[in-house]
Amino acid sequence: MTSVDVTAAIDAAPVPTPTFWRRAQASRSLMIGVTIVGLIVLAAILAPVISPYSPDQQDLYHILGGISSKHLLGTDDLGRDELSRLIYGARTDILVGVLAIVFPFCFGTMMGTIAGYYGGRIDSVIMRVVDVVIAFPFYVLVIALVFVVGPGIRGIFVAFAVADWVVYARAIRSATLVVRESNYVAAAQAGGLSDARILRRHVLPNTIAQAIVYAMSDIVLVIVAVVTLGYLGLGVQPPTADWGSMISAGQDYLTTNWMLSTLPGIAVVITGLGLSLIGDGLADVLRPE
Repeated sequence: MTSVDVTAAIDAAPVPTPTFWRRAQASRSLMIGVTIVGLIVLAAILAPVISPYSPDQQDLYHILGGISSKHLLGTDDLGRDELSRLIYGARTDILVGVLAIVFPFCFGTMMGTIAGYYGGRIDSVIMRVVDVVIAFPFYVLVIALVFVVGPGIRGIFVAFAVADWVVYARAIRSATLVVRESNYVAAAQAGGLSDARILRRHVLPNTIAQAIVYAMSDIVLVIVAVVTLGYLGLGVQPPTADWGSMISAGQDYLTTNWMLSTLPGIAVVITGLGLSLIGDGLADVLRPE
């Protein structure tokens, strides 16, 4: 293969299409998902501005109060405004959900890329570790790790750092195995490019889309897990507003004040729906033509 052929083959590597934004705008599910999640995130960011009360402010004269002009969604068993806590709960759960996948996303993508590209003993070692982690039921492993590390945000981050990276590693490894056999990677190797440059310029840009798409669904999984941990008393600790702890605190009043548990549950469902729609839309937009 001549130097001209090598250069041509390298230049033929797939690159992001310039019509990405046009395809994104044409994806109805992506636009709906972005709208839903965007409104929730905007409300969370503007929580100090739009919330009628502080999430911890008590109104002892209106304990378990219903809907009123003073408290639009009522109050909980401590007299705290339900709407304010709902908005601040979005800030807590979404922030924790996003931050909790940063390490699994980065570390899992790196491990999957290395395993798929180099193969052999490196691949075997990494994938055996992946198999060991996956052998444990996800939620059981997360709850056990949080119990060992201790309840709270620190325990949540540690639990997901240990349990969640393996999914990214498996997905990226499979995609890397395909890209590794492509002509443009072979041409780059023949051209004398270093492995680091090949991985950075030619492999990762063509495999990362799968990790990004899964990350949207993973945020949903993490938020549900955070809410579940909060419900069990192992998640975000009081008095911080959290949808899980709100559901747990309101379950004793389902027959007299059903909104205390129902509204945070609806918020979780709507957030999960929006993120799932974003994931489906990105899968269509990022799919190679």
